Amino acid sequence: MKVVSTPAHLLHDNAIEVEWGIPQGHWEAPVRAEVIASALRADPAFDFIDPTDHGRSPIDAVHDPRLLDFLSTAWADFQSVRHQREVFPDSFLHPALREDMSPAPEPHEIHAKLGYWCFESMTPLVEGTYAAARAAVDVALTAADTVLGGERVAYGLCRPPGHHAPRAAYGGYCYFNNAAVVANAIASSTGTKVTVLDVDYHHGNGTQQIFYTRDDVQYVSIHGDPNRAYPYMIGF
Repeated sequence: MKVVSTPAHLLHDNAIEVEWGIPQGHWEAPVRAEVIASALRADPAFDFIDPTDHGRSPIDAVHDPRLLDFLSTAWADFQSVRHQREVFPDSFLHPALREDMSPAPEPHEIHAKLGYWCFESMTPLVEGTYAAARAAVDVALTAADTVLGGERVAYGLCRPPGHHAPRAAYGGYCYFNNAAVVANAIASSTGTKVTVLDVDYHHGNGTQQIFYTRDDVQYVSIHGDPNRAYPYMIGF
């Protein structure tokens, strides 16, 4: 089996998150992908290949292009105001704030922009986050390319993950929705209907939102009850 991976994920070397208001070690750490890669490299049945650069257009086809623009400079923009390794929002665009009003414009200040684009406090930005997230998309797209090129199956070792990222936000450890980008690329380029089967314990709210009104991509998720499992507000 072809395995697509890249050391670029190490650039997203996040150390902390804020869960229930408490700073703590980050669950989605670089070691996660490194352990998986090490186990697969020890098995001759797996053949590792590098991802190819697919540019930003496949991401823009799924996400609000302004999200990509924001993430490309957000960490550096924050450093111009305050030097901080991990960057988090402290205010969020809750729909009740502007109920019966016009949509919110994107703020001008970086600390406010964070809460405009991020929906929770467990997904930090560090210096290498954007580069790692872009590389994860290329990993996913390259895995799809190998299947479209004749391989029966391929594995894209993506980090950061993606299924919590909706069209116009990031969160849940996810910045770009890798699976959604691939599903859209395949459906759009081949005319084939695509199914995304999501077996993560947590509901992939982002993937559901992206394809909710479309009939060319079917989203199927097996996940924990949102009454007790993240992301709580969706997945019922």
